[in-house]
Amino acid sequence: MDPVRNPYAPGAGQRPPELAGRAKQLDAFDVVLERISRGRPERSVMLTGLRGVGKTVLLNQLRSAARARDWGTGKLEARPDQELRRPLASALHMAVRQIAVAHRNLEMVDDFLGILKAFALRATVDKGMRERWQPGIDVPAVTGRADSGDIEIDLVELLMEAAQVARDIGVGIAIFIDEMQDLGPADISAICGACHELSQEAAPLIVVGAGLPHLPAVLTASKSYSERLFSYHRIDRLDRDSADLALIAPAEREEVKFTSEALDSLYLKADGYPYFVQAYGKATWDLAAQSPITVEDVELAAPAAEEELAVGFFGSRYERATPAEREYMRAMAELSGDDGPVATAAIAKELGRRPASLSPARDGLIKKGLIYSAERGTIGFTVPHFGRYLRSVA
Repeated sequence: MDPVRNPYAPGAGQRPPELAGRAKQLDAFDVVLERISRGRPERSVMLTGLRGVGKTVLLNQLRSAARARDWGTGKLEARPDQELRRPLASALHMAVRQIAVAHRNLEMVDDFLGILKAFALRATVDKGMRERWQPGIDVPAVTGRADSGDIEIDLVELLMEAAQVARDIGVGIAIFIDEMQDLGPADISAICGACHELSQEAAPLIVVGAGLPHLPAVLTASKSYSERLFSYHRIDRLDRDSADLALIAPAEREEVKFTSEALDSLYLKADGYPYFVQAYGKATWDLAAQSPITVEDVELAAPAAEEELAVGFFGSRYERATPAEREYMRAMAELSGDDGPVATAAIAKELGRRPASLSPARDGLIKKGLIYSAERGTIGFTVPHFGRYLRSVA
């Protein structure tokens, strides 16, 4: 098969040629946008799931849906070593600039940008950096709103001001936050507080977050009402029909078909995980000689797909771990079967160590996003089939 025509795209956050199995989430978000457009109160949205299930792809698709309605949108990716102020200011600046062109009262927009600049300049930096860094907002900072230095107070004031700009223009604003579980406790608390205020006021501004499976627990630990504050959507593996569609639809546009046995084999190998579906689909296409693609083509291509996953998807993460952290993960892999959560006490027993002595390794892996606290006393891999990979390299 011509590799230039290969339609499959196993890339980080890269939209697959056929976004299969996500109609429920897309339809639900359309309802949110329409309700807000009609002045009705609505909750912000949180997407959760393991790595490789397409959270970032879906987040980008939801952003496209908002932009199609002429909403202002901005996006940021949270990082454990970064405060929220700067990236949020940049995302909100982008969103307001998108909608400002439709508004004739530029003085009102400039007033908001002055508040936004004051908010951004309260970022915690050393004195020398404060003198050099500017947020790229070409208006004077306006003091007295969103500049107290308390992120919880400032974020409520800032987003309520942004929502008023959107309301005056007659549109909405949506801020998209990827890897949301990596925000610090103060920033998480501030977002929860701000979203609470926005919801109560039926303000035309929402936050759409994406994160690992423990994101709901992170939010609830910050504000007890968070379980009712957001609309949660768990993003999981594709069912059989959706996984088949993700393979068949792009191929048919290139006038290529799969045998039913080939699809059986591909689903078994990819296990419905969207990233794996794309990886196996791409490798199989490149190796197949002609249409229809057969089960023999799949079996011959599988080692190439698995090698690519071992290096780019699994190996790159494994290399980030320290020796102690790798030992911890290997014990998890032996106890968890493939991916399932395992009790931390069982890991300590497997390694013949006291649980407290393993806390640094566990905490390090959580900070690196390799494992997550599934529930109290248990740990799971953030990457599907990571346990299988670790057993293969042990």
